[in-house]
Amino acid sequence: MTPPWKQRLDALRIRDLSAIFRTPKPIIGMVHLWPLPGAPGYTGYGMQTIIDQALYDAHTLAEGGVDGVIVENMWDIPFRAGPNVQPESIAAHAVAAHAVRRAIDLPLGINLVHNGGVALLGIALAAGASFIRVCMFTGAGVWDTGAWDEGCAADLMRRRKELHAEHINIFADVDKKHSVRFPGIDLATHIEWTRFFGADALIVSGRMTGDAPDLEKVRQAKALSGDRPLLIGSGADECNIAAFMDVADGVIVGSSIKEDGRIENRVDVERVRRFVAAARSSM
Repeated sequence: MTPPWKQRLDALRIRDLSAIFRTPKPIIGMVHLWPLPGAPGYTGYGMQTIIDQALYDAHTLAEGGVDGVIVENMWDIPFRAGPNVQPESIAAHAVAAHAVRRAIDLPLGINLVHNGGVALLGIALAAGASFIRVCMFTGAGVWDTGAWDEGCAADLMRRRKELHAEHINIFADVDKKHSVRFPGIDLATHIEWTRFFGADALIVSGRMTGDAPDLEKVRQAKALSGDRPLLIGSGADECNIAAFMDVADGVIVGSSIKEDGRIENRVDVERVRRFVAAARSSM
């Protein structure tokens, strides 16, 4: 017989993504925030400018037919790792994300790169988010900045309980882009660890932002993911998304739905519509 404590932990996890979204195979669009206070790219334009740009992209994504959005500090480059994110960035991120939550009727997610962990959870709680994308939930490795980082599962799961935030679901990357894993942590091991420590869903991505994962890698990840939904985390476009959605349970899309397909540009509603149509053609 399963002990009651295990029953409770299992009950916290979602069984499929329709528990959050209106579909079991969601299309999640990225809202990439302009450089936040403290980032090298920030030039003093103020919070209202950051919010206005975020709302433009959020409304455009909703108009184009996505099922949810993630608000991310994409332009706080070069990224800080782990717990070293600046407090002014955390505060600004929460303010902008809360504005998005109030503006559109779609599930909201948060990502804080690189691997914000507990700070990411705080932003999500303040903004009213339903889920978070955790860059390094388990394992260890080196980010593209050269910073060493390690999984945040132990601190994150304890803090989530302390904050009465167990309604915020955890979407965890495995073999995360912009990083090199510690030798010996292969895909199967990383997925096993991530499932064991309670992630609700898994994300597989390519080498860098905008790079698609190999389809065979996606198939392997899906076979290993067991009862956890698997999402594509980078590189999806209107040409490859049908093949990916035949295997995966959802997609997070950013670069290919921007004007001219350039990640620094605004979201393009026609590109969103074409992407959504291509993704749903395979469902």
